[in-house]
Amino acid sequence: MTDLVVTRWGARFGRRFLPCAIGRGGITQAKREGDGATPRGTHRIAGLLYRPDRVAASELPDWALPFGPADLWSDDPRDVDYNQMVRAPYAPSHERLSRPDPLYDVILLTDWNWPEAVPGRGSAIFLHTWRRPRHPTAGCVAFARGDLLWLARSLTPESRLIVR
Repeated sequence: MTDLVVTRWGARFGRRFLPCAIGRGGITQAKREGDGATPRGTHRIAGLLYRPDRVAASELPDWALPFGPADLWSDDPRDVDYNQMVRAPYAPSHERLSRPDPLYDVILLTDWNWPEAVPGRGSAIFLHTWRRPRHPTAGCVAFARGDLLWLARSLTPESRLIVR
């Protein structure tokens, strides 16, 4: 098994080094909802989602799952579905997965605070496409689109994301 190792300087997978972006709050041991930080530690790759109107299923492994306009991610620590994928209509605070920009066209889910979420410990720690090179995220790890697609094909559900 090959681990994806992320630091504030970039990521390494096997012998390949990839530029990446981390949270605007840096890397933290004490992750909290809304702090903009990337949680330090060892995290499992828990899933792979993609937007089928922008990415062909043939570009991804067979364990990838499509999502659509009604799919959301709960980020409300008071909600029973906190840090879970939910569907619209949905009243509590959430992120829309089908964004107008390409950031969430492909999403590798991590097991940070999932599946049993501790309220306020942080939600939606994804690997996704960056806004622009090394532009900070809200806590996720972001890559150039080509690198993210390569990772999506290379990582498995047994892979680990190690944030140092």
